[in-house]
Amino acid sequence: MLKDKFIALGVTGSIAAYKAVELVRLLKKRGAQVQVVMTRSAREFVTPLTFQVVSGNPVITDMFEKPVHWEVEHVSLADRADLFVVAPATANVIAKMAAGIADDMLTAAVLATRAKVLVVPAMNVNMFCNPITQDNINYLKEKGFFVMDPAEGFLACGYSGKGRFPEPADVLKVIEQLAGTGTDLQNKKILITAGPTREPIDPVRFISNRSSGKMGYALAEAAVERGGEVILISGPTSLPRPAGLYKYVAVETTLEMQEQVLKFFSWCDVVIKAAAVADFRPKNYSEQKIKKKDEGLVLELEKNPDILKELGEKKEKQILVGFAAETEDIQKNALEKLNRKNLDLVVVNDVTVEGAGFGVDTNIVKIIHRNGEIEELPKMTKKEVAHAILDRVVQYLRN
Repeated sequence: MLKDKFIALGVTGSIAAYKAVELVRLLKKRGAQVQVVMTRSAREFVTPLTFQVVSGNPVITDMFEKPVHWEVEHVSLADRADLFVVAPATANVIAKMAAGIADDMLTAAVLATRAKVLVVPAMNVNMFCNPITQDNINYLKEKGFFVMDPAEGFLACGYSGKGRFPEPADVLKVIEQLAGTGTDLQNKKILITAGPTREPIDPVRFISNRSSGKMGYALAEAAVERGGEVILISGPTSLPRPAGLYKYVAVETTLEMQEQVLKFFSWCDVVIKAAAVADFRPKNYSEQKIKKKDEGLVLELEKNPDILKELGEKKEKQILVGFAAETEDIQKNALEKLNRKNLDLVVVNDVTVEGAGFGVDTNIVKIIHRNGEIEELPKMTKKEVAHAILDRVVQYLRN
């Protein structure tokens, strides 16, 4: 997947710099060309010779050293990179990048590149959680940088918490997603919803559904692989957060999901509503746990807002994709939904069919277009279905 991809790897002054050596080895094994750039502080932890031997390329260490190529070095590096990775990234370098400071080869090249930039923080837990560091990270995300969450655990400083450099194999997976061959969604802003919602009855109980979130998460992963800037708004799931997201928003109730979707709606080019939101919620929430009674319990429900219909009424340029999980009159119900909610595409599946229900890794769907065209897809993995849906979305964007 990374064959002949040119990866610029910036290494900064963290004890985790030694893990970047293993990352270079993994990248080379995948066929990537790797150019390492080291800050002065990084050289206190690992020698440039180590990276030179593993990468097979001279290591860039100084803004003013004799260049390996005749071009202006930081501009040449910025232009050649298919992906720029800063790993590990210290709080200091993150602050510099956020401020646009270019006082060494690494920060100058990051400022000059037009490639995607992946930042992998590694630092003391208190430094990572400091509001200034968090503001800098959020600012980088707003500017289109991809920031990978650090791991949690015992840190070299003796503390325990969030701030560990992730396993190099996990960083490699993110790099493969970001540097993948797909670019047909590059610079496109994609909002995806996933998972169920929960409507609380009391502090212990809630109304929900069987959605696992797997389809929505597969869509988010596929959109990132194709170059999209992806916001994933997710109800409660047990799934790991997809790598490379522009933003991840966790919600619980339908009203919370509505608020977040509307917040980002004007920002996006495409909305894919794969979440299974609750149609109803308890009218009266009990602040205390409801005790078991012999006569049973009667719940009065009220309708939740129809988020998808609201988006259909508000949409201007956005491509709007809905999902319909049905048990009968599959095609008829999906067509009615598409027209009533002003959708461009609706993806429908019969959840009673084996291999197409909740919680499984496969799906069997029909894709219905706004012109009435109906495509029936064979049984596929949810990741394959995700790419099939995005293929159609790309066609709409081009038209």
